[in-house]
Amino acid sequence: MAEKEKANLMWGGRFEEGPDVLMEKINASISFDRRLYSQDIEGSIVHANMLAEQGIIKLDEANLICEGLYKIKIEIEDNKFEFKSSLEDIHMNIEARLSELIGSVAGKLHTGRSRNDQVALDFRMWVRNQIDLCIIELKNLIKAFINQAELYDDLVMPGFTHLQVAQPVSWSHHMMAYVEMFGRDLTRFEDARQRLNECPLGAAALAGTSFPINRHNTAEKLGFDRPTANSIDSTSDRDFALEFLTCSAICATHLSRFAEELVIWSSSQFNFINISERFSSGSSIMPQKKNPDAAELIRSKVSRINGSLVALLTTMKGLPLTYSKDMQEDKEQVFDAADTLLLSVKVMTEMLVELKPNKTNLENGASIGFSTATDLADWLVKNLDLPFREAHEITGNLVKRAEEKGCDLKDLSLDVMKDLHREINQDVYSVLSIRNSVASRNSYGGTSPSEVKKQVSIWKKKIFK
Repeated sequence: MAEKEKANLMWGGRFEEGPDVLMEKINASISFDRRLYSQDIEGSIVHANMLAEQGIIKLDEANLICEGLYKIKIEIEDNKFEFKSSLEDIHMNIEARLSELIGSVAGKLHTGRSRNDQVALDFRMWVRNQIDLCIIELKNLIKAFINQAELYDDLVMPGFTHLQVAQPVSWSHHMMAYVEMFGRDLTRFEDARQRLNECPLGAAALAGTSFPINRHNTAEKLGFDRPTANSIDSTSDRDFALEFLTCSAICATHLSRFAEELVIWSSSQFNFINISERFSSGSSIMPQKKNPDAAELIRSKVSRINGSLVALLTTMKGLPLTYSKDMQEDKEQVFDAADTLLLSVKVMTEMLVELKPNKTNLENGASIGFSTATDLADWLVKNLDLPFREAHEITGNLVKRAEEKGCDLKDLSLDVMKDLHREINQDVYSVLSIRNSVASRNSYGGTSPSEVKKQVSIWKKKIFK
């Protein structure tokens, strides 16, 4: 039988002519949705067994169907399965092969379901699996940040606003800031998984089915919490894919922010860190170069994931209920975003494991730019009972004096300080060292070593369990 004729059989008796070659080309999704083969086969096996348990098909028919499906899975995994674009998608390719293997009994598999709920099921299961992988890899990344915080807990570095030196902070505190970010990403993926974990199988095309199926049975066996409650929503919903892309885009943004810092910190002008040669590249013309290519590539990947999110949002925005063929455009976006995010997280984790901070340059960087000016203002408030705005003005004038003299605040003489306020005394110098500044910031969530250790301990209990 010719492939066109076979495709017509899949559509039933409604069509007399096969599709145009161009129609086949635009209509086929097998080139990418073949990635759903495992989910499709698993869902079909559970569906077939449920049909038998409900007395809708015979037990020996269900067993024959399941045996055929297992054979097909082995063929696919052994690269012996012939995927045909004329059969459109993974569902029809598997069903056609099942017919070749077991004959007309294969046609009973589709009882009580449609390709609409079938693809909704397969796609949900695939996204659920990707979320599980993302959760595992995010935990590994968070562990790497925690290890950096513990390994270099004695380092002081500049904290920036507007990329200008603002106040001294600890390296550990900076690393733990990313733990908080990726920790939120972790919970977002966990929340998304919980919301998607409802089974659309049995919603059929859009209205449910008249066959006495057991949707709770299939939902439980496929690892879902419950079946979806509305058959129309079941086949038209792609919120789970949109939410996965949203979580991915936010996570990729966090990756990009850290990647940007790695690029800046590894530059000759900063020289705060050393990135492993395993994640760097050289130059074809400049032999001295060591480029942070892995970080730059991670930084760029967020654009792909953002693009996938916007593309799917745009696809879904004007679709009437329920299923439209437009929704075939959902998978490539999600597949690409999932691949991109998982690769980026893995690379960042490995880079972070081998990252070496440059203690001397970090501490020198924390000492420039009058980074303890706020400590001086705070001292004036605490010790001289000045309003903060007045203390702010005095400190600003002292910064000007230091600039004029080409020195740091701690190098100003006491006489110069007294010119601005006669009650300033020798004790003021105790707050002008960067280490004292860091140690003094002991408010909850602050950069003092004691506070950072508390946060490290809390996160270790969450992640290392």
